[in-house]
Amino acid sequence: MPETRSWQVRWQAAQRLAQRSARRAAGSARTAGSTAASVTRSAAGPARSAYRSAVDTTRTAWRSASRQQRQTVRLTASSTVLGLVVAAGAVTLAGPWDSGQRTAERARAAAADGRGGERHVPGGTATVPSAPPVLAAAGAPVRGGGDAAPPAPGAKALADVLAPLMKDPALGSLRTASVVDAATGRELFGTEPARGATPASTVKLAIATAALSALGPEHRIDTTVVEAGNGGIALVGGGDPTLTARAPKQDAQDQPASLRTLADETARALQDRGTTKVRLGYDTSAYTGPVLHPISPNENIAPVTPLMADEGRLDESEHGPAPRDTDPAAAAARTFARMLKDRGITVDGVPAKTTAPAKARRLATVRSLPLAGLVERMLTHSDNDIAEALARQTALAGGQPASFEGAGRAVHKQLADLKLQPGDAAFEDGSGLDRDDKVSAGLLSRILVLATSAGHPELRPVATGLPVAGFTGTLSGRYAGEKAGAGTVRAKTGTLTGVNTLAGTVVDTDGRLLVFAFMTNNTTDPQAAQQALDRLASTVANCGCR
Repeated sequence: MPETRSWQVRWQAAQRLAQRSARRAAGSARTAGSTAASVTRSAAGPARSAYRSAVDTTRTAWRSASRQQRQTVRLTASSTVLGLVVAAGAVTLAGPWDSGQRTAERARAAAADGRGGERHVPGGTATVPSAPPVLAAAGAPVRGGGDAAPPAPGAKALADVLAPLMKDPALGSLRTASVVDAATGRELFGTEPARGATPASTVKLAIATAALSALGPEHRIDTTVVEAGNGGIALVGGGDPTLTARAPKQDAQDQPASLRTLADETARALQDRGTTKVRLGYDTSAYTGPVLHPISPNENIAPVTPLMADEGRLDESEHGPAPRDTDPAAAAARTFARMLKDRGITVDGVPAKTTAPAKARRLATVRSLPLAGLVERMLTHSDNDIAEALARQTALAGGQPASFEGAGRAVHKQLADLKLQPGDAAFEDGSGLDRDDKVSAGLLSRILVLATSAGHPELRPVATGLPVAGFTGTLSGRYAGEKAGAGTVRAKTGTLTGVNTLAGTVVDTDGRLLVFAFMTNNTTDPQAAQQALDRLASTVANCGCR
């Protein structure tokens, strides 16, 4: 920005002086009542003096200005006048005002139906008129103000723009779709919406929904240290994959459960009783069945165990593929032993696998972030380790074995209890890495409708955890060429070799909230398939189709 010259400084100072003087005079004049006229006369004198002073200062600044500078000032002044004229016109069109309220607006409030507000008269027969909600649910009728909800797209018009895109040769031989109006649950567009397909990571929407409904968004997962008898203690894993051994981040708003904190509390409890040497065991009995995922060993997922630190990662990454420890539970126990030593507690020998007594006394406990936070992290970054953990937490809540098989049964039952009609859906794992998972586009869209409904606030993290196109999570690098979708599409991605899926929410150009699921299997060009799916979602966002 160019420097402000001295003549401009003088000009601006004169303007400010005149404005302050005028405001003071006007303020004095507005002290209302029977003395208004006398107050106005008393205020007029100072205002005239201030005005004359401002005029003198302005005249001096004007005379010292160059021709070009005067032209700049004239342009500024004319723009200001034009703005005031437009503002005055808008106020005039809005109708007369009385005591700070537009009279038309006051009349409209007086004629309102009176729903809402608080009762303030004896007997409660009258109510204070209230405004409609500031942020009414997208697509839902607005109560109290008489405003109509944004219109839903017409099914035929939507089909006219989506059907040709579903024929894109970049999509595989199996292609299904479902677009649903969130407010009514009515399907507006569908291509074999009931047909099962390999969902890849979009299955995480089902896992998140089942876990939240079974446990609640405030549920936390404990990692504990308990007495194990004969001078021993046991580190008991509860299934928190976000437990960390790393130093806390100073700028992090929400900190995961810390193995360091657990070591602090354990050392303190032992030292309080005069103990400085213990044997350490670790307990992974919360889970049963195979530890390795069918695709393991694989950098996309660690062995599935209820005790691990930093998802068994051998680098400093927090999400995405990474080399993993082959036995993350034993690694976490060894790390914990070193931390105890640093705090004055000697661990006798090497930590050994054990099963803690059923009602053992707790020495220390750390708790995970609320389940809502775990769900959001899982969906945003497509975190496979969290997904497998939440599937097993659902199994435990439903009285099923915490295994791949038990988790699949528990998730299916939970979705059925929510009346989501899972039908023949198959949940062979929680992460979507198993190709034998089968989910329909219709089921995914029904899940999203439920997650955005007012009747199920416990499921809201399913919607808030969705990546934002072009900005966050697994969609941060997509939608570069889709201006209509970037920033407006929120969706869970799914990608395996030959599998591409996308399911999420969008607000169309009329302000209507829609949910969608697009699935394709047997693709040959993953980049082209992703772009085809992105175009489909962007088209829904850009459509006010009627």
